[in-house]
Amino acid sequence: MTTTDWIGFLGVTILLIAYFLNLKNILQKDDFTYLLLNVLGASIACAASILLNYWPFIILEACWTLVSIIGLLQYFTKNSKAKTT
Repeated sequence: MTTTDWIGFLGVTILLIAYFLNLKNILQKDDFTYLLLNVLGASIACAASILLNYWPFIILEACWTLVSIIGLLQYFTKNSKAKTT
């Protein structure tokens, strides 16, 4: 396996762990850990896709990263409002 393969494997493994933990109700879709795992996994998988120059997965993983970042921002916004009330 190449370095690019290992990078992609790491990213996909992180995404699958997050998905599995969500399915088992260990992490909820709006938990910080779940969102963080998605950001990390998708961004690492996106990096591997860039190294492979494989545009369909670059787009997929970039969108997944962006959506997860938006989720993290909403998480912080929600928690900061809860602390002020």
